[in-house]
Amino acid sequence: MLGNYFYHEIIRKTVISFGTLFNQIYIVHKDGNDNNISQIRVPIAYGPMQKFLARIEQQPNLNKPIQITLPRMSFEMTSISYDPTRKASLTQTFKACEGGNIKKVFMPVPYNLGFELNILTKLNDDALQIVEQILPFFQPAFNLTIDLVDSIGEKRDIPMILDSVSFQDDYEGDFSTRRALIYTLQFTAKTYLFGPVSDSSEGIIRKVQVDMYSSTDVNSAKREMRYTVVPNPINAEPDDDFGFSETLTYFDDSKSYSPTQQIDI
Repeated sequence: MLGNYFYHEIIRKTVISFGTLFNQIYIVHKDGNDNNISQIRVPIAYGPMQKFLARIEQQPNLNKPIQITLPRMSFEMTSISYDPTRKASLTQTFKACEGGNIKKVFMPVPYNLGFELNILTKLNDDALQIVEQILPFFQPAFNLTIDLVDSIGEKRDIPMILDSVSFQDDYEGDFSTRRALIYTLQFTAKTYLFGPVSDSSEGIIRKVQVDMYSSTDVNSAKREMRYTVVPNPINAEPDDDFGFSETLTYFDDSKSYSPTQQIDI
């Protein structure tokens, strides 16, 4: 298996999906009469919090046009670890159909991705507005549907779990130093990693047959009935609109392998 190139972009899709959750956060400023005077969409970017703090400290002049503006949010993936609590059989496979072709892939491997979301603001009220637009949706998980493997149409609900919330007031130095209120939210995404997808050597199953015996004794039990199911029409493809034909076949005791009655259901 190793050495066969494949890339489903699962980790990349999970990172993008996580960031997309928070790209429609707004804050509103009001005057003394409770009238809205401004509404700001909070920008979000991928990167560590220290990078944004460094830019703030290196550009203390608030009038510079290139000055980084607050509020803003940043996020980054901080860890990746195997989750044994969701382990499945290593050799178990499942099949999927795409355009009439049967694809086979081993069961996915469960992994937890750690994320950190940082909220940076100058005003405490701005930070509280942002936090209150996030926390109610995580109790403590929020399920996000992600198309993990495009080639087989494998979509799964990935829980985004809020692990912790912390707060710090980064305010040191003289009056020329910019203040930064920082809320840090830790998350865990319970995703799955898939191996290579291959064409199945097995054809489409078009007939299921079950024999029923008089007892569980394999030496003396006689076959009494056979239940058969086939698609209707028999040449239907997986993507077609089709039904099923069911048949019961009874066997005589004196001729235990000769059908005596057949009923179409």
